[in-house]
Parts: sequence; C-alpha cells; structure tokens
Amino acid sequence: MEEKAGHLSRAWKTMADLTQRVFPVAQEAQGATVSTGRQRRESSNVGFGFLIAFFIVYCARPEDWITPLAYLPLAKITACGAMLALLTSGKRIRLSKLPREFHYLVALVGVLVVSSVFSPVWKGGALVWTIDFAKIIIIFLLVYLLVTDLRRLRQLMFVQAASLIVITAISVVKGRHAPRLQGVIGGIFSNPNDLAFAIVLAIPFCMALLITTKSMLGKLAWLLGILIMLPALFLTQSRGGFIALLFAGTVVLWHFGVKGRRLYLIVGTAFVGVLLLATVGQKLMKRFEAISDEAANFEAGYGSYEARKNLMILAVEGIERYPILGIGPNDFMAYSKTWQPVHMVYLQIGVEGGLIALFLYLAIFWRTFRNLRRLLKRKDLPQEYKIYASAVHGSLVGFVVGALFAPVAYHYFPFFNVVYTSALIAMTESRQGMSVPASVPDWRQRRKAMNLGWI
Repeated sequence: MEEKAGHLSRAWKTMADLTQRVFPVAQEAQGATVSTGRQRRESSNVGFGFLIAFFIVYCARPEDWITPLAYLPLAKITACGAMLALLTSGKRIRLSKLPREFHYLVALVGVLVVSSVFSPVWKGGALVWTIDFAKIIIIFLLVYLLVTDLRRLRQLMFVQAASLIVITAISVVKGRHAPRLQGVIGGIFSNPNDLAFAIVLAIPFCMALLITTKSMLGKLAWLLGILIMLPALFLTQSRGGFIALLFAGTVVLWHFGVKGRRLYLIVGTAFVGVLLLATVGQKLMKRFEAISDEAANFEAGYGSYEARKNLMILAVEGIERYPILGIGPNDFMAYSKTWQPVHMVYLQIGVEGGLIALFLYLAIFWRTFRNLRRLLKRKDLPQEYKIYASAVHGSLVGFVVGALFAPVAYHYFPFFNVVYTSALIAMTESRQGMSVPASVPDWRQRRKAMNLGWI
C-alpha cells in the first residue's frame, strides 16, 4: 500500500513538473492568441461601423438634402475607413476563397476601363465614371468579409430599408406640389423613375424585417414605412417601377404569404393595392393608357414612350457598330446627342461596355440566382436565414424586371443583393464547419501527458 502511495506521489510530482514546464509557454501563447483575436475583433467592429456609415451615406443620401454635407466626400471617407480597418485587422484575403461573382465583377470593371480608354466618344468622362463605379469592388469585399453572422446582415438590410423610408417621406413632404416628385431630392433620387426603382428593391427587406422583428412597436414602424413607400411609388407615376413592384411583390408574397402561411399578408396587400389604385393611382394608369393612345394622351406619357423607343433603337445600332468594347461607360447620352440615357440596363451595358461587359454583367446576376436556389433548397436552413434569402430573392426579381425600363446599370443597390447572397452562402458553410467536434485532439494530448506522468 505504501509502495503504491509512493508511486502515486512520484507520478503526481512528475505531472506537476511537466505542467510547470509546459503551461507557462502555453499560457503565454494563449495570451498572445487572445490578444490578437481581440485586436482582430475590434478592427472588424471598427470596419463594420464604417461600412454601416457608408450604407447610410449611399442609401439615405444626406448630402443631397442637407446642404452643408454636400461639400464633404462622405462616401469616400466611410469606404476608405472601412477598408483601412480591414487591412489593419490582420485578416488574410485569399482571392481563391472569394466567390466567383466577385471575380466576374472585377473582370467587368476591367473591361469597362479598357472600354473607357478606347472610347470613340469621350475617354476622360468614361474613365472617371468607371473609377467611381469601381468602388463597388471595395464595398463587395467589405460586406463579404465583415458580414460574418446574420445579425450584421440584418443591420445592413435595416439601414438600406430605413434609409429609403426616410428619403421617401422627405420626398412626399417636400414635393407634394411637384409633378411626379421630380427633383425634390438631388442626386440619384432626383429622377422619379430611379426613386421608384429604389423603393421596389427596398420593400422586400421591409417585409422581412416586419416578420422577424419581435417588438410590436417595431412591426408597426415597418408597416408604416411600407405604407409610406407604396403611395410614393404611385406618386412618381413610374410605369417601370409599378411593373417591377408587381413582380417583386408576387415573389415576396409567395415566400412569406403562401409558403410561410401568412395569408394576412396577401389579404392586406390586395386591400392596400386596390385602395392605392383608386386614390393616387389614376395618373399612373393614364400613363399606361398613353402607350396606345397617341392623340388623347400625349401629355400623359406617349411622348416619353416614343423617345425611349427611339433611344433603344439607337442603342442597338451602337452595339452593332461597336460590339466588342462599346462606346464607353456613361457616354451614350453624348453619343445620342439628346443627353438622355437608354432606359434599359441591358442595352445600357451593351452599348457602353460592349458585349463582353454585357456577358459579365449577366453572369454576375446568374450566379446570384444560383446562390439563392442553393440556399432556398436546403432542408437544414434556419428559418431566419430563409426569410432574408427570400427577401433578397424578391428584391432581385424586382431588379431584373425593372432593369428593362430603367438606366440604373451603375447603381450599387443591385450589387448589394449580389453580395448578400454571397455572404449568406458563406455563413451557411461556416455553420456546417462549426458542427464538427474539435475536442478530440485536446483529449488525446491530455491523455498523453497523463501517460508520461505514470512512466
């Protein structure tokens, strides 16, 4: 008995010596790892804070309705701040790990740069426009690397949706006497068609946030926001925006109302739609009638319809004349000699960037729909993930339909949807990786240390 006790004592002493030799180094290494991890998290938080600020600046456009802010390059400051925080975080950026749609986007920008250099219309203007558009590469990279959980993705959608509600409310209040809310807000929202288009892309996110918000006050706030944006869309009298809304709304109601078994959404939408058509939708309906009645409805929109048709014909002729590299980004207005853009995204990209740019542009959104199909077919996808993926689906359908009627090829809003799907795919793959147990190596190491103590 005494021999066993002595043997146990010697073993315990050996284990103690081994612990004293190993653990100081391990503790020091662990402390360094924890410190490095904390620094990375802090840098990530700072970077995401700048990213949120960029989304506020781009979506809410404060410099367009707050005069003093117009003199500050807020978008550049916030984007550069987020990128700097990401670069100083020590996080490795492996190009091979980035999604394929990101590579298509980089290739698209590269083609547009070459198109600018060889532009037969205005090289300098095309290059400046391309460099400004190229910031979407940085934003895509930041969203993909910094949005690592659903909470952050929800915050970005929150900013985008809430910003459009604010912009819409300001437009309705300030432009109650302005025809079609024309020029009430400066910048990209000065055109009523662009404002209607942005509203269509944001409404699915409002619906998703309405469903997932647990607070009754929050639900009422999102419902009020939707009820502000829908009449504003009718006030813009945008025919393309209305058609895009029909398609986007159908997809959203299919996901949330039919498949989600929320029939009250379908009933409520039908009631609000009929009410809006009967009150503020009369002028919009007249603009639709103007397409087929030249004599009676020229002022209601027939002239606009004819002008757009002629611009589309000119864009097709431009593609035939410059099929490879096009005439240069944003140079169609000068090329047409009317200083009007062609009101179709696909023709806009085709005539200004060439057929290669058009192929890459379409490939980006094809990949996005492919990502959504992968997400929505998963049986193990958590419900909240499915809700936000469905919202992106509705917004994206609104874009591809609305793109038939709007010159918004260089707006960032559609590309936000692209990177949202990329981030959702990365998050679901990360969830799968986290389910693999990681405690086996530590258990084996502890057993080996114990065996060394008994020898």
